[in-house]
Formats: sequence, C-alpha cells, structure tokens
Amino acid sequence: MSELDPGAADESAPDGAGRRFTTKQMGDACEMLVAAELTLAGIPALKVPDNWPHYDVIAQPRSGPAQRISVKSRTYKRGAAFVEYKVDDQFDWLAIVLLTDGGAQREVYMVPRTAADRYARKDKPTSKTAKLRYFRIDEVDRLFSTHRANFGLVLTDGAISQEPPEALD
Repeated sequence: MSELDPGAADESAPDGAGRRFTTKQMGDACEMLVAAELTLAGIPALKVPDNWPHYDVIAQPRSGPAQRISVKSRTYKRGAAFVEYKVDDQFDWLAIVLLTDGGAQREVYMVPRTAADRYARKDKPTSKTAKLRYFRIDEVDRLFSTHRANFGLVLTDGAISQEPPEALD
C-alpha cells in the first residue's frame, strides 16, 4: 500500500468494525512489528518491557550508539486525530504506525527526532499542553513520506517544500 485509504472508518473502539484486537494489543503488536522490520533490515532490535520510560524499542546499528525508538500507533482517519509525544521524552526516532482496513494494511514512518521536532505542531507556552508535540495523522504522509519504511534508520530531515504547520487554536 503506498497511500493510506482516506475513506477508512474510525475503528478506535476495542471492538470496532473489522478490528479484532484491543488498543493495548495494537500498541504491543506495532512495537514488535517495528523491532522485527529493523532486525530484518540488518539493525538488530527488540521491544523493551512495558512501561519502560520514554521509548519502546531499542536498536543497535552496526556502527554507532544504540538507538531509542518511540512507537506511536493509530488507526487511520481524516480529521482531528493525532500522534503525539512529550517534548521531554527521550528517544532518537519516532516510529509512526498507521493502520487501515482493520489492521490488515499499514504504513510505518521511521522519523528522526530532529525531523519530528522540526515539523511537530505545538501549543502556546502558557497552555496546559505546552509540552506536547503532535501531528494530525492525515498529514503524516505529506510531512514524512521520505521516512516511510526507513528501517535502515537513514538520517534525513525529510526535505519537504512546505513550512511546518502552526498550532491549532
């Protein structure tokens, strides 16, 4: 699948149409999926224990330090649905896994932290959500198409022609 299905139904409920797994099961499966894809790309990786602070997968490239990966999974839908992380979270890569068709199809974006920070929306410094960074899930492909299936952990800033989006009011 190269494009996400814009007409996909929202299946965020645990027993949504076409979905046979809970939100927790979906998150765990996506963490294992990212670890497996990295390993198959030649970068050994494993899922860290549940409730590990800041990141979900650790990967060891052949050269350089271990890489911390925060995995965020969502069921794709248009509109006000977001992938978010906290500015204080400690990770090197943000893995965004977007599922369609009840989880049968998916896109995985392996985004370097610098690119995630550069293009993330953020609220005013005085708001209660000032420490959150977020993306609308229907904008992820436009922002990070160069990072789709980037299981080799290639560092690019995802050169795109548009400016980062502004915070929502």
